[in-house]
Amino acid sequence: MSAIRKKNVTQLNTEYVSQQQNMQENSNRKRIGLIRRLTVFGILVALVSIMMVSTLISQASAISDKKKEKAQLTEQLSQLKQKEKDLEEEVVKLNDEEYIKKIARRDYFLSEEGEIIFNVQEGSSSN
Repeated sequence: MSAIRKKNVTQLNTEYVSQQQNMQENSNRKRIGLIRRLTVFGILVALVSIMMVSTLISQASAISDKKKEKAQLTEQLSQLKQKEKDLEEEVVKLNDEEYIKKIARRDYFLSEEGEIIFNVQEGSSSN
């Protein structure tokens, strides 16, 4: 029955009715504009958020790689320091004349006057 009543009602073409219709249209336009602005703003916020997250992830992986590289280089540094220490000890030993004679006898089979060198193989048993 309400559908029938709507058909029977005539609209008034007064100034007040036209003002109310204009206000309603303006309100609808403002609401549509607000929805559009909020949608665009939401999309921009989402894009900026995605960019920030991807930047953070890439920086985290770069930091992880740098930490691994640092650990590797620290290990290499400790090995080089140990090698340097060994070489410094070798230099001190090489300044000792007795040590040089010992090395020459062992590696180059040099002997002093009246000395005979025998080459004995280790690990073989004589029967």
